[in-house]
Amino acid sequence: MTHQAKPGRCPDCKTWKKPVAGKKPKQSPGTIALNKRAKFDYQLHDRFEAGIALTGWEMKSIRDSKVQLTDTYVNIKNGEAYLLACNITPLKTASTHFVTEPMRPRKLLLHKKELAKIIVATQQKGQTCVPVALYWKGHLVKLEIALATGKKEHDKRATMKERDWNRDKARVMKSAN
Repeated sequence: MTHQAKPGRCPDCKTWKKPVAGKKPKQSPGTIALNKRAKFDYQLHDRFEAGIALTGWEMKSIRDSKVQLTDTYVNIKNGEAYLLACNITPLKTASTHFVTEPMRPRKLLLHKKELAKIIVATQQKGQTCVPVALYWKGHLVKLEIALATGKKEHDKRATMKERDWNRDKARVMKSAN
């Protein structure tokens, strides 16, 4: 008679069982951090999924959601892509025995064809590559990056006006029901 790790009733002996200590539930798939500023400042075009080369303390901090994507950007150097200005705040318990660099450049893991598309697009006038979201895919951390062109000031105002109109429209529809 063996008890399963999930809490609930055991099908064999009909007794209540407790979860096994030390076993953590799997990380739920979801977004860790969003770069909302990128959607406001840029017109996003092609999107790519990239892996990130991280150290152990960085993974622990990401699990605790201590990461910031605002003002980050992707730099192409020697045929490789790097994530720059991404702040991963180290945990106090995980960073006591070695020096941590919260703003260090992190290598992005992309296929050669994707990297070639990004290089060609960023060499064109007005195009850049910006990180959009950081999320879990299984047990791996993935970064969504997008090719983007900068918005003009009047485009930003139009975006704000449209967002306000949609909010007012939803409020009217909610009060009508």
